[in-house]
Amino acid sequence: MSPHEQWVAFVTIVRKEIKRFTRIWIQTLLPPAITMVLYFIIFGKMVGSRIGEMGGVSYIDFVAPGLIMMAVLTNAYANVSSSFFSAKFQRSVEEILVSPTPNVIILLGYVIGGVARGLAVGVIVTLVAMAFTDLKITHGFVTFFILLMTAILFSLAGFINAVYANSFDDISIIPTFVLTPLTYLGGVFYSISLLPPVWQTLSAFNPILHMVDAFRYGMLGIADTGLVFAFVELGVLVVVLTLVALYLLKSGKRLRA
Repeated sequence: MSPHEQWVAFVTIVRKEIKRFTRIWIQTLLPPAITMVLYFIIFGKMVGSRIGEMGGVSYIDFVAPGLIMMAVLTNAYANVSSSFFSAKFQRSVEEILVSPTPNVIILLGYVIGGVARGLAVGVIVTLVAMAFTDLKITHGFVTFFILLMTAILFSLAGFINAVYANSFDDISIIPTFVLTPLTYLGGVFYSISLLPPVWQTLSAFNPILHMVDAFRYGMLGIADTGLVFAFVELGVLVVVLTLVALYLLKSGKRLRA
């Protein structure tokens, strides 16, 4: 394919992915906003007012970055896993695979779609947060970089999940038994400095903790863990998952009948 044809293929996939979640915005964009309103009312106003400060800021300010990050990563993951598995289930993905479109263009198109939905939900949740607290961004580059890399990472994870899934039930296994527990134990609602030393050590093995903490540093300027480690971790994981996804596309395992 010529560079122009590759560009047309890439734009077509991205446009399809964005139209997919914007067309059904009541199912994709509205629920996270409602959920976050409830989170901010319960944890920010009702419970947060009794907790007071955490990490030197009010509790509602402390949980806001974590809630934004949680919404971004879950929606980026859900968009790619459900979209690609639907194409696989309907066998329309075979039409893409037999076309001369390079695998990297296919993967990039789906990942950009996941990133677009993740960031769109992130903007919505941020606007919801601003209705409850005076949210500010202390380090703009760190905030945007961590948010973007996290959305890319979980879009790639959703793609790999979709390749291995045999049914729509399999799509929910990883979010239910892996993603949700790691997110809730990833310092969204508390500082790991409150934990006993043993649990602090165990929490350090949770990759989501470093992403949430780095994002919180970008917004509030406070962090429990090292910022450099979060950058390195995200970079390594994105490279590894990209290589795995490209290998799966090249091998055709679980994709070609």
